[in-house]
Amino acid sequence: MDLSVVIPIYNEADNLQALHAEVTAAVAGLDLDYEIVYVDDGSRDQSFALLEKIAQADTHAVVVRFRRNFGQTAAMSAGFDHSLGKVIVTMDGDLQNDPRDIPKLLAKLNEGYDIAAGWRHDRQDPYLTRKLPSQLANGLISRITKVELHDYGCTLKAFKREVVQNIRLYGEMHRFIPAIASLMGVHIAEVPVNHRPRRAGVSKYGLGRTVRVVLDLITVKFLLTYATRPIQIFGLWGLVAGGVGFLLALYYAVQRLFMGVPLGNKPGLLLAVLLIFIGVQLISIGLVGEMQVRTYYETQQKPTYTVRQVLGRPPSKSGD
Repeated sequence: MDLSVVIPIYNEADNLQALHAEVTAAVAGLDLDYEIVYVDDGSRDQSFALLEKIAQADTHAVVVRFRRNFGQTAAMSAGFDHSLGKVIVTMDGDLQNDPRDIPKLLAKLNEGYDIAAGWRHDRQDPYLTRKLPSQLANGLISRITKVELHDYGCTLKAFKREVVQNIRLYGEMHRFIPAIASLMGVHIAEVPVNHRPRRAGVSKYGLGRTVRVVLDLITVKFLLTYATRPIQIFGLWGLVAGGVGFLLALYYAVQRLFMGVPLGNKPGLLLAVLLIFIGVQLISIGLVGEMQVRTYYETQQKPTYTVRQVLGRPPSKSGD
């Protein structure tokens, strides 16, 4: 399979017919063997009934139905697992992403990039509730992850299969795929894409997602920097806390032993003891993390690196 288009669906009955027609029109003329994978994320309207009819009428359509609503990240992950394409394109099911931009993303991958990320440079959403929070979030995410993108929230993206086949997504982390994939040393390009006003239905996005995105960003930052060496973050702060606590305790000990200063009314002494205990705990967490990392990689025989290609070695002979 050359191309898989993965589309999470949640209560989009009013958009499905037009969506399928537009996606089909965009990819049918590319001379590629393609499929359109719809993931019904526990819709409560007529979405699944319409998807069932689409799948019966079009052999290119694949429908994955969840038992309940698990969220867009889980739907995206299921789409990856059930797709067969060498290239995977993701997009929203609300028709705000323009399927006619799919060839532009594929053309960018053909230039040698591993990910082509859409950039809604003229976003058709309210400024205060959608565009401004998104701009602030994109700036924060780019700064923390060191992967500079204007629009992490745009679902319209194209990936080479090897980029996403080993990525496991949790929480709201589908938006962080380019940052997570940067661990593999991928080449990422940003492509300006069209963004349209919502034609029908109700938006599933809101300010309530901001807190979840920030928490997931902390997770992503940890994975990018310390996933294979947790002792270096927990141990560092453990040494700082323990060191400060030790020096503070030493200061009070000198006061008591050589200056006769009573310590009964010194809350700083309790702080010193607390910091020492915190330091020991953080270092212990770092050591436990190191053991878990080794268990994770060694039991599954996962390498801690990725290889793009190997040159200069002749193919081995059969039986050698």
